[in-house]
Amino acid sequence: MAPKFLRELIPRREKRAASGSVVVAFKSLSWVQWVQFWSGWLAWTCDAIDFFAVSLTVNLLAKQFNQSTTSITTAITLTLLFRPAGAIIFGILSDRFGRKWPLVFNLLLCCVFELATGFVNTFPQFLGVRAIFGIAMGGIWGLSSASALENLPVELRGIGSGVLQEGYAVGYLLAAVINLTLVAQHGWRALFWTASGISFFAAVIRMVVPESAFFLRAKEQERERGTNTSQKTKTFIKETKAMLKRHWLLCIYAVLLMTGFNFLSHGSQDLYPTFLEDSKSFSTHDATVATIIGNLSYSGGAIAGTVSQYIGRRLTIVIFILLVGAFIPLWVLPTSFSALSAGAFCIQVGVQGAWGVIPIQLAEMSPPAFRATFPGVAYQIGNMISAASAQIEATGAANLKTTVIKNGVPTSEPNYATVQAIFIGVVSAFVVIITIIGPENHGSHFENHKTAFEEGGGRDDAVADNASQTSYREVNSEKNSA
Repeated sequence: MAPKFLRELIPRREKRAASGSVVVAFKSLSWVQWVQFWSGWLAWTCDAIDFFAVSLTVNLLAKQFNQSTTSITTAITLTLLFRPAGAIIFGILSDRFGRKWPLVFNLLLCCVFELATGFVNTFPQFLGVRAIFGIAMGGIWGLSSASALENLPVELRGIGSGVLQEGYAVGYLLAAVINLTLVAQHGWRALFWTASGISFFAAVIRMVVPESAFFLRAKEQERERGTNTSQKTKTFIKETKAMLKRHWLLCIYAVLLMTGFNFLSHGSQDLYPTFLEDSKSFSTHDATVATIIGNLSYSGGAIAGTVSQYIGRRLTIVIFILLVGAFIPLWVLPTSFSALSAGAFCIQVGVQGAWGVIPIQLAEMSPPAFRATFPGVAYQIGNMISAASAQIEATGAANLKTTVIKNGVPTSEPNYATVQAIFIGVVSAFVVIITIIGPENHGSHFENHKTAFEEGGGRDDAVADNASQTSYREVNSEKNSA
């Protein structure tokens, strides 16, 4: 008999969404549920703009600070190294106090540090600001994912996951467009200043959007019981310890999964513009346009998220990762703009498709009361471990030279093509294996669970009192009639 993880690769029929139920669920959404989802999506989009502002301007930054490409990528590494700290800090704040205000504060910090990046004058200043910025950026994913998904009906969480995660690709796309227009006219600082303004806008939007129904319900019940802030904090600490004792092995697995995924995304994106410029002799303009075309693949996440609602999260991820492997040759071997752009698009359909399932896969896998902390920390520790992706590729390419014809003259250049192909091939194989052997809790009703500051919240079976109230409108209707 096949192992259990293979037999359960496709969820049981009763856990799969019926097409009719999806349509009904869409029609049932209130305007509050819509804006809660899109405010989370916008926050994640801002995170991507802020992060890719560096990778899109590597050559300009190298000239500004008189540094090598490898040295500039140190800033990317430092940002990723500090992100777990932000995930822990803001994840705990969100699971303890609610989704709204921790995310608002988090976005405002991103705004401040992105603005500061545009005013640095020395390389040490640049590295310092980007390192501290990593703490602010680290909190965004866990908070935005929890805010967006827990307010959606179960039937829509697959497609919601895909659309949410594609905020990352849209952020990359927006950063590339800004790089193509404003940066070309006003220099690299314009990209960071513009990104700061977008983060501020996202913070204002989240400020006016209501709190998650999940926390409105829990806070109201705790108020009726007469529980004070100190008592709730003590309960939160106790339940956190209980959760870690029960799920330490799951924590390790989630980190391994996200390490593979982060190597996949950073390895396929961070130095691709540099590869096109140095190895394929593209102009900065053409390299930027090619990255824009590649990231038009954001539909892959929505498609994969929707498919996962029917055939399961893990099987969907495996299918899209295999798609990545199939298109590696088209991604690095051609020399023409059209062929390389097509390769970038096909690769990113696979990458973004697999990633589109991750928000809901992690949310359903997580201990229910810790849906901001657990996914956020797992994601960012994986980010930290994969922090050296760009440096690994840059160093490997620098030591594996290739000859490129520039202006009719044979020139020795870093061999990014071979290094990136090997790197992504190995990572894809790892992601397929780690995904298949992992758990899946398809169709979990985590919105019915107790919060982490309620007694028993650290247990997986701790259902909240009056758990059927899952919409903001229902919670407020009961409050008004009381």
